[in-house]
Amino acid sequence: MSTIPGILRAKRGGLLSVPPTATVLDALQLMADHNVGALVVMDGDQLVGIFSERDYARKVVLVGKMSRDTPVAEIMTSAVTTVRPDQSVEACMALMSTRHIRHLPVVVENRVIGIISIGDVVQAVINDQKFMIEQLEQYVHG
Repeated sequence: MSTIPGILRAKRGGLLSVPPTATVLDALQLMADHNVGALVVMDGDQLVGIFSERDYARKVVLVGKMSRDTPVAEIMTSAVTTVRPDQSVEACMALMSTRHIRHLPVVVENRVIGIISIGDVVQAVINDQKFMIEQLEQYVHG
């Protein structure tokens, strides 16, 4: 079975973050450079928010703000839903579904150790199902 630590190990690169003072344009450039849909917003070692493509679309583009002049702190989601590494992949999927979110920072003792996306979670579930099917086929034919 897939685990949150296993998903984090499989991801390329480290934790991507921006300070709350970064401009939206700088955050978007970092997201584009690394092909990610969200960044954690860190004030030093403290998680203070998350900035996503959804935040950009709804809180910048739709209201006519300028990406170059708007700090991330002004539009980030500050009520961040987080998970622990010991939570199940299925629990994370359920949390994402019920809260309508696509990214979950993984936190241990108030320290962010990574972030998982809905794509990561779906891929883990698919891999687990493939493994189970292979095991059942071997049992039936073996």
